[in-house]
Amino acid sequence: KQEGIKPYGQDTEKGEQVERMFDNIAPTYDTLNHRLSWNIDKGWRRKAIKQLAPYCPKNILDIATGTGDFAIMLAEMLHPEKVTGADISTGMMEIGRQKVERCGLAGTVSFAREDCMHLSFGDNTFDAVTAAFGIRNFQNLDLGLKEMYRVLRPGGHLSIVELTTPIGFPMKQLFRNIHTLSYRSTEVISKDTNAYSYLTATIEAFPQGERMVEILKNAGFGKAEFKRLTFGICTMYFATK
Repeated sequence: KQEGIKPYGQDTEKGEQVERMFDNIAPTYDTLNHRLSWNIDKGWRRKAIKQLAPYCPKNILDIATGTGDFAIMLAEMLHPEKVTGADISTGMMEIGRQKVERCGLAGTVSFAREDCMHLSFGDNTFDAVTAAFGIRNFQNLDLGLKEMYRVLRPGGHLSIVELTTPIGFPMKQLFRNIHTLSYRSTEVISKDTNAYSYLTATIEAFPQGERMVEILKNAGFGKAEFKRLTFGICTMYFATK
């Protein structure tokens, strides 16, 4: 189970370790994330955002926003009134703020330090909630999803994109071999090799497909569905409150 996997051993809670890890790797995270996703993560994000486009959400919460790539893309593609990027890592969000300034989106995109297990926002606040490559780091997945459900307004939508493992031969074996090579290449860039061994381990441990849909429905969502992308390297989830 991914919740039992921690970056730095078992001495402290996962949430605390994840915050420290992302603060540590913030300067190299974008480069390394593109490596781990084979540089096609932007296309996956676009597909996830297109799921939301017919509903024209005006107030969006991007959970585990990291350095803000998804929040920026949401603002550029959907033209909402407001996008709030929430994350536990201030180091990652500081890089995100710099990106937002460069893109001229400071009036639309803002950031808030949040524990995704205990969001500070009121019930029924957001038209849409999104998450890209972040929910597998939750200390408690069920609690995090229930919080995402709580802050969504009735009829609002959840769009998630997450790295997963292919389920069929030969892609499963090919993925494992290529991902091992990708991970080794990140060691040259990152000073925190524990972080990337952790990130790759959580991909394999994270619930996916039908199991994840079941978890979403248990969190309260009345409708949930998934679609595998790029032979199952990534999976997109869409749920409605």
